[in-house]
Amino acid sequence: MIKTIKSGQRSGIVKVPSSKSQAHRALIIAALAEDETNIICDGISKDIEATVSCLNALGARINIHGKVISVFPLRKIPKGVCRLECGESGSTLRFLLPLVGALGANAEFFPKGRLINRPLAPLDGELIRHGMKIEKTDETITCTGRLSGGEYRLAGNVSSQYISGLLMALPIVGEDSTLTVTGEVQSENYIKMTEDAMKIAGLRYDKTGWTYHIPGLQKPNLPGRCIVEGDYSSASFFLCMGAFSEKGITVSGLNPSSNQGDKQILKLLSQFGANITPCERGITVSKGSLTGITIDASQIPDIIPPLCVVAAAAQGETHIVNAGRLRLKESDRIATTCALINSLGGDACELPEGIVIHGTGGLKGGKVDSCNDHRIAMSAALAASICTEDVVIDGAECVAKSYPRFWDEDIFKDNN
Repeated sequence: MIKTIKSGQRSGIVKVPSSKSQAHRALIIAALAEDETNIICDGISKDIEATVSCLNALGARINIHGKVISVFPLRKIPKGVCRLECGESGSTLRFLLPLVGALGANAEFFPKGRLINRPLAPLDGELIRHGMKIEKTDETITCTGRLSGGEYRLAGNVSSQYISGLLMALPIVGEDSTLTVTGEVQSENYIKMTEDAMKIAGLRYDKTGWTYHIPGLQKPNLPGRCIVEGDYSSASFFLCMGAFSEKGITVSGLNPSSNQGDKQILKLLSQFGANITPCERGITVSKGSLTGITIDASQIPDIIPPLCVVAAAAQGETHIVNAGRLRLKESDRIATTCALINSLGGDACELPEGIVIHGTGGLKGGKVDSCNDHRIAMSAALAASICTEDVVIDGAECVAKSYPRFWDEDIFKDNN
């Protein structure tokens, strides 16, 4: 699908969808619980649909009715091999891989896009060491065997999803476990989100430093109704758009006390020079005098593409550092973010683990290839606000991965 976005400033109010990260965790824990749970989730993305599909294949019964996801927990693992269609969702694959072992299920994952080539080490090695057999081909990942308790060790600088997946799986294995996270821990707030989800469900663990002591044979006990809070990752595009708007853009539905790491977007926009104003309806961002800054991407990789667009509108250089993991996303986001900025007339320089943007106060416009990456497509739409000509986005349908209604938001209906 090709989408043309008019150039120029925008203003208005946007209610963002529910947090995809929080919804994944709620669904998985609810599927392991004793009783039915209704999860209120505004905006069902393809990634969430993938997790629902996989949990149903494992024996849960999950139905989606508008914003309500009814989860009837799994009682018995189906016989034979469970076919798990995880799509392009890294969270679905990495969260469910250890869970499949904890359940003792035989399963075959069917990833799409770049997901089959995204790393699983060292998670897969730890799972194999504790009783699972994992075989990977060019198209599938097959798992057999049952995960045992014991001592687990994972490096903290590869993917927080490995750690979250084990934290959700180890409470249901037959023995007690310890999980030690070594080295620098990246995307720490995503791990905190998992800890929060476990506490709500009554799943016990003790934490000393970065070592978790997790009793086995636990059963989650969720309240009958859970509400998933608004998503700061999705909000980032409109919050950044507000930084170019004289009238400002208000984003509603966000939890000011959230543990989402991408809440950092507000602090960074303020450092750029944008005006941030909490209000009755939400958070309003409006135009200020933007100046380049240095951004550490290690804890916030998902909001780097829209921040790079802000950097292109700022005066002076912006340096993105510690961004190596961006190369392992739906696209090589260091390369594709630079291509986005440069194709619209900006000046972005690709480094092995970072980006340097030479801000010029605006962009020209032109055509952008989304590279089937939802965050690149949405960043291109954001960029139209600082362009003198329209922006044409090729592959715009990819936004459905995280934000299906993105193109239907009122803010795109005209330049107001």
